Amino acid sequence: MEPAVLGGKLASGLITPLLKKLFVPEGPGAGLVDRPVRLSNLVSFKGEKRILTEKDVHKLADRLVARAVDSPGEAPFPFDEQPAVADALARRLLALGDLDMDDVQAVRLGHRELARQLEHEAPPPAGLSTDARYFLDNATEWACLQILEFFTRRSTFVARTLVEQTRTQAELIARVDELIARTPRPGTQDRAFERRYLSYVAERHNHITIYGIDLRDSPDRWPLEVAYLSLEATEERSLSEEHPGARYDRQLPAEEALSTHDRVLLRGDAGSGKTTLVQWLAVTAAGNGDRVPYVLPLRTLLRTGQLPSPAAFLAATDCPHSPPEGWTERVLTAGRGLILVDGLDEIPSTDRHRTRDWLLALIRAFPGNRWLLTSRPTAIRPDWLSSEGFHELTLAPMRRPEVRTFVERWHAAARAPEYEAPLLDSLRTKRDLARLATNPLMCGLICALHRERKGYLPTGRKELYDAALTMLLARRDRERGMGALEGTELGEEAQLEILQRLAYALVLSGRTEMDVETAERIVERVLPTITGQGDARTVLRELLLRSGLLRQPAVDVLDFVHRTFQDYLGARYAVEEGHLDVLISRADDTQWEDVIRMAVAHARPRERVVLLRELLAQDEPRLTLLALACLEHATALDPAVRAEVEARAAALIPPRTTEGAHALTQAGPLVLELLPGPAGLSGAEALAVTVTASLLGTEEPEAALGVLRRFQEHPDLEVRRQLVGTWDRFDIREYAVEVLDHLDRSELYIRCDSDEKYAALSLMRPWRSVTCAGSRSVPEILAAVVEPAAVETLSVIDNPRLADLGELSPFSSLNRLWLHRCLQIEDFAPLAQLPLTEMWLSGTGHIRGLRELRWLTWLSVNQVLPGDSLAESLPVDAPLEYLHLRADTVWGTGLRGLGQWPTLTTLRLGESGHSLTAADWQEVASLPALTELQLEDELSSASLSTMPELPGVRVRQM
Repeated sequence: MEPAVLGGKLASGLITPLLKKLFVPEGPGAGLVDRPVRLSNLVSFKGEKRILTEKDVHKLADRLVARAVDSPGEAPFPFDEQPAVADALARRLLALGDLDMDDVQAVRLGHRELARQLEHEAPPPAGLSTDARYFLDNATEWACLQILEFFTRRSTFVARTLVEQTRTQAELIARVDELIARTPRPGTQDRAFERRYLSYVAERHNHITIYGIDLRDSPDRWPLEVAYLSLEATEERSLSEEHPGARYDRQLPAEEALSTHDRVLLRGDAGSGKTTLVQWLAVTAAGNGDRVPYVLPLRTLLRTGQLPSPAAFLAATDCPHSPPEGWTERVLTAGRGLILVDGLDEIPSTDRHRTRDWLLALIRAFPGNRWLLTSRPTAIRPDWLSSEGFHELTLAPMRRPEVRTFVERWHAAARAPEYEAPLLDSLRTKRDLARLATNPLMCGLICALHRERKGYLPTGRKELYDAALTMLLARRDRERGMGALEGTELGEEAQLEILQRLAYALVLSGRTEMDVETAERIVERVLPTITGQGDARTVLRELLLRSGLLRQPAVDVLDFVHRTFQDYLGARYAVEEGHLDVLISRADDTQWEDVIRMAVAHARPRERVVLLRELLAQDEPRLTLLALACLEHATALDPAVRAEVEARAAALIPPRTTEGAHALTQAGPLVLELLPGPAGLSGAEALAVTVTASLLGTEEPEAALGVLRRFQEHPDLEVRRQLVGTWDRFDIREYAVEVLDHLDRSELYIRCDSDEKYAALSLMRPWRSVTCAGSRSVPEILAAVVEPAAVETLSVIDNPRLADLGELSPFSSLNRLWLHRCLQIEDFAPLAQLPLTEMWLSGTGHIRGLRELRWLTWLSVNQVLPGDSLAESLPVDAPLEYLHLRADTVWGTGLRGLGQWPTLTTLRLGESGHSLTAADWQEVASLPALTELQLEDELSSASLSTMPELPGVRVRQM
């Protein structure tokens, strides 16, 4: 039974007098007693002077239930359950006497919560049906509503409420006074210093330093607003408390981490942007003034040996300003601090326990502040501070849009815009380079080396890796003043020796991960040849913490942070050990492509000749192209071998035909790096190149997009059609912005058949020809078209929602309209207001109103026409020059009435349900301007047998 129906059965006028008997009559006065009067003293069935007995309450409940059951309308529950329901209701009403609250508290609680309290206090009913339980719960709520209404009408209630409010306000004032006493308002001296300090923080941290890069034309300091890039952080969370083992990843902008949580532990690989994020948060907080930031790099704090107290925060970080005595404690006590502790991984493991104790002491002494700690992933164990409410987040690798933004900002700051576009193109098409550019540090190095090489990075690929390894393994930590953390300090060459053996073991196994036990055995074997310090476990731990090349993605598992470093170092070891035969034997495995290319980079000239000739000797297109790709790494090579490689590859690159393009894709994504741009290509070659890139788009979309982007201004129509037709193979929005929006629109149309494409259409310049496929209303189509008045050709396909053609009026320049399987169209007459000259109809249900379109010069109809004559349906006043009557169109009309269009110059006929007669052909012969008759192949022989000679008319079979 619905609550409204139940309310009608238990009207206030009936229930209130009954429920009023539950309470004792009130006495005079305002009820201003020292202690509140409990409900147990208000009810009439408890205490020494009882007015009602429990038996009386049961009778009262019987009357309530009986009135609900006996009232007109649907019975709320089966009749035989009435005694049990009344008993249960009585027990809940009797529970009023057991509640430890007064009338003011009851009213504040509300009738639903009061009903739940009574249900909890009373014995649970047994054996009731679902309807009876539903009635009982609703009756209890309705009774509680009336009881609370009764309380508010008592003369003492208002006075009692005022007393309660006064007491509450007094308590609140006392608590506020206590808070003010604990956090006094800063004096003038504190405010003046805070302004100076915030200004200092904003100035000091408003730039970043890139350690380890030493190139002539590249600065090592950048303004923070230029260098900072918003990165994503990943938080692993449990799906629910009921399923603690089920986890999911939640993504959020890293700088918003502290707006979601007050305590955050942020993990990130070397160069992922942890320190830059710390600086950004500090500068932002200093500018906003809502928090006082303290940047605490642990490597600096531990130099003195003693971790600082809050009073020494500024001195420990070399701040030149001296705060008023007790200022930092006052800020932290007020909960206004933003404490940014950077570099848990940059301190020895022996110091981490006392660092944790220091942090916990500060957090517990000064609650209410915000804390951010940073570390490399493997430096501290998982859940290191989770018991103290710290949420662990991990900085995610940079995505393509972020890499592009970084490159653009870097070149703007370096005032080198001429190098930006070539580098972006290389990052899109060079797979190993793109895999390397996944964090700000490596992106900065790539930008600097590219500029140093005057915008020509390919021949400097080995130089790029060498510079990256030197930066990560030696210079970066040294320039930041860091020594060994675990007591073992390895030089750059010693680290490389260990790393390249680990890499080669992974390459040989065809894997990218290795268990720690295996890695320790490899390190143990190599240690005697490079150093006498430390054991294998300690050395491996040091490499994990500081090299920036290894990481531990799971317990007892390690891998290289970039696959490209694994391939590079593995190739280095293979060449040093003379394993050229191993490299050649694996050439047919695409996983070894980059290893072989890097081996050519490391090899001596004679070794390069051996590798390249062995690749050519197998006479396989993919290996020939691999040899060609290796040339960019062969700075010194026998000219005859270079010429032989180039000559063999010239037969494959560029492809000359579409068939050649399909064959070329069998060589795999390697091809994308070798495809040329449009300069110097014929139209056929340019088309074949775009076909090749399109086909490889599903395997390497970014590199393929980089190739296709080069052809965005190509004038050839077939090339432009290929670029439009391959839209579905790429990210819809990115392809629209990067390629489609730049095309010459002449003789092209854009097809939209998904929500993503309609959204992308609104981002581009206006298109003159648009195809809309699928069920979509005209207002939705108009919302996606940037400038409807610019559309000249519109095709609507498979759209059951298109009914009123008058909605197309915003397409005011429309002169071509194609409609296919739009069965709900009601009338074509509204189209008369548009400048239509061409129309194609197929499966529109009917063609009512078509006669009104008097401006048509071109018409194709592919559905049965009603009536006995073409003139009954088609626009007789239109100056038609082209008429196409497709299959079964003239099944009932024949060609009767065709002579109404003396302007026809071209007539195309398809198969009809019956053969064309001599009379039909006479209509054709009567057309004075007809010069061409097109007959589709399916036209029956019976129709052709009656066709007369048509002087001056060219007959074509289609």
